[in-house]
Amino acid sequence: MLLSSRGRRIGVRVALGVVSALVLGATGYAWSQLSKLDDGLVTADVIPPAAQVNDDDTPPGEPLKVAQNILLVGIDARTDAYGNPLPQNVLDALHAGSGDTGGDTTDTMIVVHIPAGGAAATAISIPRDSYVDIAGGYGKHKINSAYSRGKNAAMSGLRAQGLSGAQLEVAANEAGAKTAIQTVEKFTGLTINHYAAINLAGFDALSQAVGGVEVCLKAPVHDSYSGADFPAGPQTLSGAQALAFVRQRHGLANGDLDRIARQQAFLSGMAKKVLSAGTFTDVSKLNSLVSAVQGAVVLDRGWDVLSFAQQLRGMSSGAIAFATIPVQSLSLSTPSDGDAVKVDPAQVQQFIRTAISTPAVQASGDDTSGGVKPVAQTSTPPSSTAKQPATSTAAGCVN
Repeated sequence: MLLSSRGRRIGVRVALGVVSALVLGATGYAWSQLSKLDDGLVTADVIPPAAQVNDDDTPPGEPLKVAQNILLVGIDARTDAYGNPLPQNVLDALHAGSGDTGGDTTDTMIVVHIPAGGAAATAISIPRDSYVDIAGGYGKHKINSAYSRGKNAAMSGLRAQGLSGAQLEVAANEAGAKTAIQTVEKFTGLTINHYAAINLAGFDALSQAVGGVEVCLKAPVHDSYSGADFPAGPQTLSGAQALAFVRQRHGLANGDLDRIARQQAFLSGMAKKVLSAGTFTDVSKLNSLVSAVQGAVVLDRGWDVLSFAQQLRGMSSGAIAFATIPVQSLSLSTPSDGDAVKVDPAQVQQFIRTAISTPAVQASGDDTSGGVKPVAQTSTPPSSTAKQPATSTAAGCVN
């Protein structure tokens, strides 16, 4: 299946921000510095009141009293969080084409389940081409199009209200986010309580802010589509190189599923790097991370991230288990969307129920944070026979 320039975009950019928040919540360092984070965060009114969770009565440092689900999306957009076009020199550095190349698709979708009581979190990846029912009456399409369909449908009405430029972009993005959230809820059977999205440049900034991430490849790769050109073995990547690593799909046996395995390995490596490098005890590194998040990340309105992170300090394991939903085929022929990923919603929902009720966490690396273990990955539950990507950890090598 050929991969368009839009489809070759980022794999893991949004998850970096939330994994950093989870790590921060576990370590609990430099809270005074992090108060500056609130000043530059962009928020959107995308979570309905019925799905909002009030944890104001949970003391800092104690586990969450109510389980929560966070939808992380990486949007293939050429604008920043404020709706302004990204400069062409930034797009060039990221090999992202021109400012009108992107289609506002969510090419990364990860649901992070934070259980009540301090158990390990579970991050579940959804392949971008999963063929599902799109909320809002749009019919069956690839799940990554839910955002753009909702956004485009809202444009004419918003223009009629007199909106234009950056204001129009921000308002339309809210509509797109709502459609994406509703689609994921319908597909997974989970209620989404929080939402976080990041733009193209965010991945570059976040990966550089932590000084790069160590990854390992089983064999050398050269892919002209993604720009991936790396030797075999361990290496530290950041910025455009990291972007190429997590977006490569050509030349991988399982295509997007193997790309997801890379994304999860990158996240695992990032968390390990943050902990071992003491990012949250180093004012300079911490300020760089805060600056990278500001203007790049959009959160749902009303989400107090700092309080949330403080509450995550009560997680007993301090770890995250990674999983990917089961798929039945990578080459489902569709009427209008080309080849898609065939999925069974009933099977997916059963898989998710099993994954979040019995997370199988194996920590990778040494404990470097006084009892906090780095991010890890879980394997597929035995009950699932669907096709899955090869598992990986930061300590191992991927395809």
